[in-house]
Amino acid sequence: MFKKYILLALVVLTFSCKNDKKTDDVTQEEEIKEQVVNLYTHRHYDTDKMIFANFEKETGIKVNVVKANADELIQKMESEGEQSPADVLITVDAGRLVRAKAKGILQGVNSTTLTTTIPEYLRDADGYWFGLTKRARVIVYDKDKVKPEDLTTYEALTDAKWNKKVLIRSSGNIYNQSLMASIIANDGKEKAKEWAEGMVNNFARTPKGNDRDQVKAILAGEGELAVINTYYLGKLLNSKDALEVDAGKAVDVFFPNQGDRGTHINISGIGVAKYAPNKANAVKFIEYLVSKEVQEVFAKANYEYPVNETAQASELLKSWGDFKEDRLPLSKLGELNKEAVVLFDEVKWQ
Repeated sequence: MFKKYILLALVVLTFSCKNDKKTDDVTQEEEIKEQVVNLYTHRHYDTDKMIFANFEKETGIKVNVVKANADELIQKMESEGEQSPADVLITVDAGRLVRAKAKGILQGVNSTTLTTTIPEYLRDADGYWFGLTKRARVIVYDKDKVKPEDLTTYEALTDAKWNKKVLIRSSGNIYNQSLMASIIANDGKEKAKEWAEGMVNNFARTPKGNDRDQVKAILAGEGELAVINTYYLGKLLNSKDALEVDAGKAVDVFFPNQGDRGTHINISGIGVAKYAPNKANAVKFIEYLVSKEVQEVFAKANYEYPVNETAQASELLKSWGDFKEDRLPLSKLGELNKEAVVLFDEVKWQ
C-alpha cells in the first residue's frame, strides 16, 4: 500500500511539473509575440521591405505589414476600433494624415528624438503624425521648347503664354488638393480661385493619368509644362522602360516661387495608431525610420528628400540643385482640403 502511495505521488508531481513547464513555455511565447510592430502602410517599395528587415535584425522586433491604399487603411482602422491590431499607419500626403487624426485613429506621442529630428512644419503639433520623407511638387518643362528664365511661380502658370501648354493630373488627386490648399493658405481664397480658373484655361488636355503620364505627354508633344512630384521624375529616369527614360530625359526641373514663399512640399508620413497594442515598439520603429542612415536609404532608393536634415539627398536630387521650401505647417493642407475641393469644383477642374 505504501508503494502505491509513493507511485501516485510521483505521478502527480510529474504531471504538475509538466503543467508548470507548459505554463512557462506559454509565457515565453507570449513574450516573443509581444516583440512585434503591426504596420498598416500605403507605401509599396522594395526598399521599405529591406529597411523593415534591418529593423528586425537590429531590435528583434518583427514588422507585420498590411498593405492597402490610404483610404482603405483609414477605413479599416475606423471599423476595427479598439480591436484594431494596428500599431503604426504610414500614408502619403499630409492631408490624409490630418484626416486620420480627425477621425480619431491616431494618438499623440512624446519623443524627444522625433521632435528634435523632424522640423516643426513637417509634423503634427500634438505628436499625432510625423513626416517620413519629403516630396517637392515642381514644374518640369520641355528642354527644347521652354527656357527656365521664362518660369517663376505656380501662379504664373496662368499667363497667356502658357495657353494650351500645361499638363497636370485631376483635381481628385490628393497632391493637387494639397497644392491648392497651400495656395489658399498663402494667397487667400479669391486669388486661389483665380489661379485655378487660369490653370483650367491653360490645360493642354483634360487632366488624366498620374504624374509620370504628364511627363510622357510632354515627350509626345501634347504640352510643354507639367506639375509633378519630384520622385516621379526619379522613377522615370531609372525605369527599365526605355520610353519612360526618354520622357524623363526630355524635361528639366524648375523649383517655383523661389523669390517668395518657396516650392510646395508634401510628405509621406507616419503615426501611432490610437489603440496600438505595442506602442513602445511603434515609437521605436518611427525613431529608427527617421535616423540619418535610414533616411539616406529612402533618399537614394526612392528619390525622396530626407526629413532628417543631417541626411544627404541622392546624387540625382542634388543635381537639380538646392531650393527654398515653403515652410507652411503641413497641417494646413488637411485643414484647407475641403475648401480646395470646393474651389476645384467651382472652376470645373476635372
